Amino acid sequence: MDISKGRSSKRRPLRLDGFRRRCAALGAVLLCGALSPPTLAQQPAAPVVGVVQAERRPLTTTVDFVGRVEAIGKVDLRARVTGFLQKRAFEEGTEVSENQELFKIDPSQFQAEVDRRKAEVTSAEALVANARIQRGRAEGLRGTPAFTQARLDDAESAERQAAAQVEVAKANLDSAQINLGYTEIRAPLAGKIGRSTFTVGAVIGPDAGNLATIVSQDPMYVTFPISIREGFAIRERMGAAALEVAVKIKLPDGSDYPHKGKIVFVDNQVDRTTDTILIRASIANPIDHLGGRSTRKLIDGVFVSVTVENAEPAMVVTVPRSAILADQQGPYLFIVDKDGRAQVRRIRLGQGTPDLAAVENGLEAGDTVIVEGIQRVRPTQPVKAEPMAPAIRQPAQPK
Repeated sequence: MDISKGRSSKRRPLRLDGFRRRCAALGAVLLCGALSPPTLAQQPAAPVVGVVQAERRPLTTTVDFVGRVEAIGKVDLRARVTGFLQKRAFEEGTEVSENQELFKIDPSQFQAEVDRRKAEVTSAEALVANARIQRGRAEGLRGTPAFTQARLDDAESAERQAAAQVEVAKANLDSAQINLGYTEIRAPLAGKIGRSTFTVGAVIGPDAGNLATIVSQDPMYVTFPISIREGFAIRERMGAAALEVAVKIKLPDGSDYPHKGKIVFVDNQVDRTTDTILIRASIANPIDHLGGRSTRKLIDGVFVSVTVENAEPAMVVTVPRSAILADQQGPYLFIVDKDGRAQVRRIRLGQGTPDLAAVENGLEAGDTVIVEGIQRVRPTQPVKAEPMAPAIRQPAQPK
């Protein structure tokens, strides 16, 4: 027992010394790490970003609006005289030519009225002839005892009254002939005629209402309101040629209409309720032969999407739209400066294309713009720029 205790008491100091040495070494390592200067910490690598050069190129300026197609001519046909509808000489929904007969009212009573008025004219002319003879006889007695001035005056007055009756009879005849002409209702303009309200045999007249409606077909108007702010912006961007812009439209099904229009009218008043001004463009609406049928694509009253584009492309600084960011202060982008650091550039955007943004201010042609890897970039941070060639559709040039 004594020997074992003696051996145990001799080994404990050796184990304690080893433990102390290991603790001292670990403490020295930790102390050295804690006292290492910050400059010795590993710096993050510069992020790799894809860049393009901002370039000045011709770009067609466009502005989009919502408009409505309107016929240049639109007429509601009405009867001017009352009578039985004798004939309808057109097919509903077809195009009619100018002065084509459309409706005919029974002319019998109106023809009879014309004949009666002709007889009145003949009778009045006979009275004039008799009055002229009587005046001649009274004048022939001049210088004889039978001549009296009163008789001559009465004869001249009777002649003038008879002549006036002739004029009244002729006026009545003209009115009767006009009413007879009203029994034929003709197209005042060429266009497409709609539904007929009355059928043959119905009694129609001035109070019967609309018989049918004709709308002209080619060309058509496209009217659209624009705000005063947009109007001034268009004039500023397009200059003196603001009225020489091309107008393109999209049909309600989203398809592009193949023909371009031209602005022909700008209203001289501003709508005070909406602060807008009305613009009118004229656009062709030719016959389109589809499936053996002749039709036209533009219909009076339909809504369309209107795009106003400058007649000549303008030279502007452009960048891919994917490079544009925005916050509460407005749009901005990142460029790479000459020291290889990312810098924020505040810009003002103009009208571009779906792929290209037009920069009106804040960027120069030749600046290196970051397009890819923007999410990894911080202002003033060094970056590793790699040129890239983004797939950007070239803007269509006006034809």
